[in-house]
Amino acid sequence: MTRPIIGVTGPTRLTKWGPWDMDATVVPSTYATAIIESGGIPVILPPEDGVPDVIRALDGLVISGGPDIDPSSYGAELDPNTQDTYPSQDSREIALIRAAIESDLPILGICRGMQMMCVAEGGSMHQHLPQTKGHESHGLWNGGVSEHYVDLVDGSLVNIELGGKISVNSTHHQGVRDAGRLTITGRASHDGLIEAVEKPSHRFFHGVQWHPERINQFQMYSALVRAARGS
Repeated sequence: MTRPIIGVTGPTRLTKWGPWDMDATVVPSTYATAIIESGGIPVILPPEDGVPDVIRALDGLVISGGPDIDPSSYGAELDPNTQDTYPSQDSREIALIRAAIESDLPILGICRGMQMMCVAEGGSMHQHLPQTKGHESHGLWNGGVSEHYVDLVDGSLVNIELGGKISVNSTHHQGVRDAGRLTITGRASHDGLIEAVEKPSHRFFHGVQWHPERINQFQMYSALVRAARGS
């Protein structure tokens, strides 16, 4: 295998499509760039296909970023600050994550994608960090982008690929409260929020809270492609 096929989950939203306003499944091109630069072939997976058996056609999977997670996914009540939830997308991504675990398919979660991995593995969320004790000044959100440092656990893959303490971008107002059955491999230096997770028993199961593809930080994508290639 020279270029493994990497599925990328994408949302369907009302989008400007030429002269029309219509539903379209799109993801930022930065995901495709990171996968292509890492030696893979990106393929968008629309949420309308609720059957997870598509993973049999894939060599690896990226759970992309996006809007808030519906709290019903982890048994919580809706916070007034939780916005733009899409329960069908949540269900689709949880099904894909669990199918990937069952088949040992390499999987990487980005931002909301990491959060979905934690929820799929029994975790839960802080629904609004600006009103969560200890995390009130975590970073910008709602279109804003800030930076902070993350401390990565020695010996974890994300530490091996990126180093011990790294600067990352921050664009989220929800955060992981409990990683469930996953192992925490990184926390924000300034407030301890969970920023990286893994499942050591899986061939490749890693999630990061930031968007490395937006800052040309492709190491984890390259690691995913290597795992998908079997090397």
